[in-house]
Amino acid sequence: MAKRGARNRQRKAGLEGGKFPRFWGTHAVEAAFNNPERQIRWIRGTREALSDMELPQGVPVEFADVADLARLVARDAPHQGVVIEVEPLDDMVLADVLSGDPLRPIVVLDQVTDPHNVGAIFRSAAAFDAAAIVTQDRHAPPESGTVAKAASGALEIVPWVRVVNLSRALEEMADAGYWRIGLDGEAGDTLAQTLGTGPIALVLGAEGEGLRHNVAGHCDVLARLPISSAMESLNVSNAAAISLYAIRMDRGEG
Repeated sequence: MAKRGARNRQRKAGLEGGKFPRFWGTHAVEAAFNNPERQIRWIRGTREALSDMELPQGVPVEFADVADLARLVARDAPHQGVVIEVEPLDDMVLADVLSGDPLRPIVVLDQVTDPHNVGAIFRSAAAFDAAAIVTQDRHAPPESGTVAKAASGALEIVPWVRVVNLSRALEEMADAGYWRIGLDGEAGDTLAQTLGTGPIALVLGAEGEGLRHNVAGHCDVLARLPISSAMESLNVSNAAAISLYAIRMDRGEG
């Protein structure tokens, strides 16, 4: 994993009115336990659920029933008998990611704000060995239980780089030798036709709006996925998974 940079103390201490993120579900919770960089504030769960876990030392643990746990998380959240409160991970520095393995693609998300989609993209990024997820700080969800649950543990594995300006970040990627491919359903070339042999940054926009004009203008090429005419588009998380798989296969890593 790339090194983490200086902590963004304002974001860390002031998320959603001073509340720290709460994770739930066995995969998200166990992944947080296994991440040495993740600070756990407290653990609450049923005796049955916690008996199956290796709990970190020095963290307050409280046994609770299912109804009490449900009051700690979002309505109808599938907590699976365990809830933890955590501190957000330290911010990542883009330069550290760019100095890493050039064969691992970077995923850039332009105003993808749905936490379920972001979490699912993290899961695909981990599955296909992406180097990092890059988002604009103001137009992306914070770390949350919803993101962590959808990511199924990948939030602890894939570095999350938050930047002030995506266009400037894309310029830094170009300077580092990355070939920037923006997904656009109206593009003339397919993704397979645009893949190169060097480092790749895959850029995806929000559903409906797609890539903003300035972000698209900072891509080296726009490409589409060759889907059936029976469907207008794909969910952004599905598009990310298919694209990352295509990149991996193109490099003979399947």
